Amino acid sequence: MARVKLTAGRVRDFSCPADKSQTFLWDSEVPGLAVRATPTGAKAYIFQGKVSGKDVRITIGNVTAWAIESGDMQSPGAREQARSLQTLIDRGIDPRQAKAENVAAVEAKRESARRAEASAMEAWGLYIEARRAKWSERHLADHEAVSKPGGVVRTRGRRAGESDKTLPGALVPLLALPLNQLDSDRVRQWLQDEAARRPTHARLALALLRAFLNWCLDRPEYRDQVHADACTARLAKDELPRKQAKEDCLQREQLPLWFEQVKKIHNPVISHYLQALLLTGARREELAGVKWADVDFQWKALTIRDKVEGERTIPLTPYVAVLLAALPRRNEWVFSSPTAASGRLQEPSIQHRKVCVAAGLEGLTLHGLRRSFGTLAEWVECPAGISAQIMGHKPSAIAEKHYRRRPLDLLRQWHSKIEGWILDQAGIEQPQEGEPGLRAVK
Repeated sequence: MARVKLTAGRVRDFSCPADKSQTFLWDSEVPGLAVRATPTGAKAYIFQGKVSGKDVRITIGNVTAWAIESGDMQSPGAREQARSLQTLIDRGIDPRQAKAENVAAVEAKRESARRAEASAMEAWGLYIEARRAKWSERHLADHEAVSKPGGVVRTRGRRAGESDKTLPGALVPLLALPLNQLDSDRVRQWLQDEAARRPTHARLALALLRAFLNWCLDRPEYRDQVHADACTARLAKDELPRKQAKEDCLQREQLPLWFEQVKKIHNPVISHYLQALLLTGARREELAGVKWADVDFQWKALTIRDKVEGERTIPLTPYVAVLLAALPRRNEWVFSSPTAASGRLQEPSIQHRKVCVAAGLEGLTLHGLRRSFGTLAEWVECPAGISAQIMGHKPSAIAEKHYRRRPLDLLRQWHSKIEGWILDQAGIEQPQEGEPGLRAVK
């Protein structure tokens, strides 16, 4: 193929005949360098060489953007670029691969800079998606709660003095910052502010933040942005108040007043829920999440989604069976709510606080009802392992963990005894086999 020394004039005057798809004008100074023209008038410098015995053609750039030759190494001309490409080939490097690697390196650098400027909330979202399948519903809800933006108008449950809009989650101020700004000083100041207003929420948020930053440390794309000492154990010890175990619990002599006020609640779903919460010893969300498919009236069993074991089945005792059977079947949930978006009971603690005030039992929480079940069970000398299994406590001894698998009938014997004793102390007659209430649920 004919070669000429490419000059600006020759490049300008070179064109492609209309009957060809493209044509080339090859340079005599640098082998492999040419101008390619098409019938549309487009012209570009190209380089052609051999890599592993195969022809390789690489576009250098448009002739309007590249000079044929330039003495400035900061902006080389087409000849200098062609020589560089030939040098790569002589070293056994495919210029196309080298170009792709350079483009990837530039893109990675640009992405790293973007991540460094982005808020930590972006990484938080990826963290949740990556771990979602390994978390329980409650653990996932905790992550969503500490990072929710807030500002939603409250439709119910607003206490005196509270804003009419929901507060943002505790981690929102930190997650609004880039990851590289979350150092120990910043976290300490945040923790001091949060601990003064809502210490329990702050304690949870700090634990979740620590796990999140540890996840980031394991990710190469975030590792260089994270301060490994941002959430030390000393920080929680210094800034959070000492965690106190709660002791709220119904005493035997308080049972009549509590039941009296609970049974006065006009909403039967809440009234029956609170009574069942005490009589099953379940956690508040475990019981609120029970579906009709989990209730077996025939075999007197109740399946509960357990946050420790995943699922547990406990006896459906006579009085609780009557309570559940009397509830309306609006949807799949036993404790349904026609106004809640989820379709089930969401905030029974508001009504329970009113009940406790009326009964003179201020300070008794929903979890206190669970504590009450475990305590009251001792009055009937129920073995600790049995009450723990009914409540879904994690086994506390080797024998309980590996050698005790109590059948439902054995649990029912003791659970019914506990229920009967509590109702007796409250002055409530427990339904017996054959009575109308029980026949209705069979």
